[in-house]
Amino acid sequence: MRATPILVLRPILPFMMLGAASCQASRSSESPVVIQSDSGAVEWGAYGRDPGGERHAPLDEITRQNVSRLTVAWTFNTGEDMTAPRGRDPALETTPLMVDGTLFISTPRGRVIALDPETGSERWRFDPRVDPALGFGDFTSRGVSTWVDSARTDGAPCRRRIFMATVDARLFALDAATGTSCEGFGVDGSIDLSQGLRNPPDSRSEYEMTSPPAVINGVVVTGSAVADNGRTAMASGEVRGWDARTGALRWTWDPVPQAPDDEAYDDWRGASARSTGAANAWSVIVSDPARDMVFVPTGSPSPDYYGGERIGSNRYANSVVALRGSTGALVWSFQTVHHDLWDFDNAAPPALTTVRRNGAEIPVVLQATKSGMLFVLHRETGEPVFPVEERPVPASTVPGERAWPTQPFPVGIAPLSPHEFPTDSVWGATPADLAECRALAASLRNEGVFTPPSLEGTLQMPSNIGGAHWGGVAVDPARQIAVVPVNRVATVVQLIPREQVDRDEAQREAGRMGYEYAPMRGTPYVMRRRLFTTQARAFCTPPPFGALVAVDLSTGAHKWNVPLGTIQSLVPQAPSEWGSPNLGGAITTRSGVVFIGAALDHAIRAYDIDTGRELWKGALPAGARATPMTYRVREGGRQFVVIAAGGSDVFGTGDAIVAFALPPE
Repeated sequence: MRATPILVLRPILPFMMLGAASCQASRSSESPVVIQSDSGAVEWGAYGRDPGGERHAPLDEITRQNVSRLTVAWTFNTGEDMTAPRGRDPALETTPLMVDGTLFISTPRGRVIALDPETGSERWRFDPRVDPALGFGDFTSRGVSTWVDSARTDGAPCRRRIFMATVDARLFALDAATGTSCEGFGVDGSIDLSQGLRNPPDSRSEYEMTSPPAVINGVVVTGSAVADNGRTAMASGEVRGWDARTGALRWTWDPVPQAPDDEAYDDWRGASARSTGAANAWSVIVSDPARDMVFVPTGSPSPDYYGGERIGSNRYANSVVALRGSTGALVWSFQTVHHDLWDFDNAAPPALTTVRRNGAEIPVVLQATKSGMLFVLHRETGEPVFPVEERPVPASTVPGERAWPTQPFPVGIAPLSPHEFPTDSVWGATPADLAECRALAASLRNEGVFTPPSLEGTLQMPSNIGGAHWGGVAVDPARQIAVVPVNRVATVVQLIPREQVDRDEAQREAGRMGYEYAPMRGTPYVMRRRLFTTQARAFCTPPPFGALVAVDLSTGAHKWNVPLGTIQSLVPQAPSEWGSPNLGGAITTRSGVVFIGAALDHAIRAYDIDTGRELWKGALPAGARATPMTYRVREGGRQFVVIAAGGSDVFGTGDAIVAFALPPE
């Protein structure tokens, strides 16, 4: 889920509120995503470049030897106002697409802009007129999707379509050549995605779209972003498939099972279990068109921090779910967190790749989690390729709650971020900070990962922003390396009996200490949380606060683990070894270069995929809480690396799309 608390109380970092056998499908008359065209172009045709989201480009003009020579080739400013009258301010998180010689970007307010990919000049712009006064809990768009209808002739309107899912929950189909709406799709070229849900949203801001849809064999697959912690029966998180030509609803899959014959039906118990909301997929859905499968990363049921109204493991929530793209039928599911009480959504998109293990090549799904783990699952069955064991975890002490007694842990792949936070590791930048942090830690329940929320307060490690987060996994398939950005900061979470909460005092405390309160209506409790910091907002967790981790997919071993970014934009004297909390993902290239922004500082970096050594840092006009992409427009053309920089708040204000390339010969 994504957060819209009843009291908008700003924490130190605003992104705290963010967490069977195969079959061959009958193919529709569509073209697959182009990897390399006849012209020699190397395109970026989906959010993760290919439908399965490896985020790997077979490009080698930019190498480990020459990457330090990269310079800004062009900058495009969207002109979008990065403030909002209500709710969160916009965040520029788009990853562009480059297909058919055009670059396509999206903005938080749902505008789609087509650019010349070599010069950055604007070709057309579409404005869906999103009303920013609605007050969105997560005001962003991470990109668009595309589809070619090969039943239409070259040059025909809407032969190539751009699909845009706006933050106010509308799905648009646009002609890629002109930006005009496609006739015959939905109503006047769009669909209202807030309609037809089991649990309707109580406002436009409760139900959003922040990630691009998946497109598979003529079906557009949408998830949703549902606000966090408002009530037990939040808007429901159905995943739906729509006809790419007409917009007609093809199928619906509900992560909260409603039919008694569903194999997971008994994993949801209690009088309110069937009306539970969320368990939605707000991250990116990926697909395997040849197998007619989509892979859905689901999140926590509502509300995040108390499950007394939804007793059981809550299977399908907090899971990787494989569905048939053509029908929505369940193929398999694997749950990464049972009975979530920590806001441990599967925020990272799954990544489809092939691993070489024990002499065999195995098609797999990689799922990195906010709990700091990397699961490797067989793509066709969901069976773990690296073993997974259920381990006992702490019980809840909250009246009415029944925490699940075990949680799944991969065997052979060490955690990507710390699972324990012993008292002697409490940190402070100054002696006064250290004393304050130690005093706070001494009052909290702290028994390692999966310590449940408590009435006295719990130290949650990893925090609700991860571990791994929506930046997700980038894969180098030839080198068998997965690269994952992670956060390494803790959260303080407390459940307070509702009758003990003084609203006015809560507002004052929010201003002083950065607490966020959420109502969790339908439960006996109000939730409050903030990052584990001093009252002056200094971190109590030891650096590095964020890192970039590489995992050898053949063995499961960590290949390297290095600090990511700096917090020098906030604390100028902070050393680089401190790293930075981060949001955004990495990409890999055939030449062995990893590119990533994501940190709080205003920079994009390049790393050596074999060693983790930083090779280059490029200046940006604002922080880049987005995933970059790379492409070549034609044979012999320049390789460009493009990233969005801006939004607002602690990352810095900006509206820039920045392209880097080697200087012309």
